[in-house]
Amino acid sequence: MNLLVVGGGGREHAIIQKLKENPSVTQIYALPGNGGIAQNAQCVPIAATDIPAITDFAVKHHIGFAVVAPDDPLVLGATDALEDAGIPVFGPRKNAAIIEGSKVFAKQLMQKYHIPTAAYGVFTNLKEALDYMEDAPLPTVIKADGLALGKGVIIAQTRQEARNALRSMLEDKIFGESGNRVIIEEYLTGPEVSVLSFTDGETVVPMVSSMDHKRAKDGDQGLNTGGMGTVAPNPYYTPEIAQICMDTIFLPTIRAMKAEGRPFRGCLYFGLMLTPEGPKVIEYNCRFGDPETQVVLPLLETDLLTVMQATAAGKLAQTPISWKSGSACCVVLASEGYPTHYEKGFPITLPQLAGDEHIFIAGAKEENGRLITSGGRVLGAVSVKDSLAAAIQGAYDLAGRIQFDNAYCRHDIGQKALAAKEEC
Repeated sequence: MNLLVVGGGGREHAIIQKLKENPSVTQIYALPGNGGIAQNAQCVPIAATDIPAITDFAVKHHIGFAVVAPDDPLVLGATDALEDAGIPVFGPRKNAAIIEGSKVFAKQLMQKYHIPTAAYGVFTNLKEALDYMEDAPLPTVIKADGLALGKGVIIAQTRQEARNALRSMLEDKIFGESGNRVIIEEYLTGPEVSVLSFTDGETVVPMVSSMDHKRAKDGDQGLNTGGMGTVAPNPYYTPEIAQICMDTIFLPTIRAMKAEGRPFRGCLYFGLMLTPEGPKVIEYNCRFGDPETQVVLPLLETDLLTVMQATAAGKLAQTPISWKSGSACCVVLASEGYPTHYEKGFPITLPQLAGDEHIFIAGAKEENGRLITSGGRVLGAVSVKDSLAAAIQGAYDLAGRIQFDNAYCRHDIGQKALAAKEEC
């Protein structure tokens, strides 16, 4: 069977490596892929958002199954176009991907169906937003409604920071149309948990929980990034918490989307805050998270393609899914200066890998037979071990054997999780 995977980052590299384990797979095409993915799939220089070209390629190359991984093509309707061309797809259709494409839609859905989340207000008028902000408690969270490359959320510690954020979105249009509507939201406190889930619109199967590290510097300092590392499972996500989330968040969300005529099939990401009042939703994503995927999929024992096909066909309830009992850690090696200004074009030297090690390439291209840095987050060094402490140590050992100029990583990935395990 020929497979097509849309996307070109570390998440897609992890998905492709897992899909390759299925013996029925003859060829995987990655659109556009990257220099590391080229070792596992045939990369084709078609942009992930060029839906007509993707569809045309899929038809001409007799694709038996497609995976649309990033948010942009999902929100633009890539699944719709491929399915309409007769190609089965893992990934929600456009009318369901709106759960990430519009934060306002997501908040209104949660309010309507009594799914726990932060209190909020929605604004299109700058003066009304500024007036509301004068009495809002601090700190406060300000979000652009639409997709903004992960940068559309600002946590304002002071009223002046909040005013500046509102002006930049509503008046200066720094996020374009994505900032035509903004949300002013209650700031929640507590441990954060990421839970990816398989869902076919009826059944929801949560994957192993994870803990992301968004800040660029040690100790959660510095700017927000796309993610500097992850561990799985998340020790804060106990069986008791998992059951509460299933009853009050996961199933209600799937049922709400179905009731709205927007059945969700694919990977639904729940970004959760375990507040003193109980678990609440911070955000939904309509796809696998990055870099959460890099620690979750190596723990999957069941064949990924089988699960994805069952999800697309509405047969998830009849598909047993099992997970390894150990832990995984991903340390992201980035270019010094990320997420702002950084140099590119440095050769990467990769080591030989042990059986429990993985390297997922995110920002690198192939040039004259060598991998060259081409992005801010260059790669993820992943280790799978029996214990969390061993997985963290293994990931850092692996990261230390990877060489490229201006390499940078955080040195405390997983330390909060270790402390939480000791508390338990």
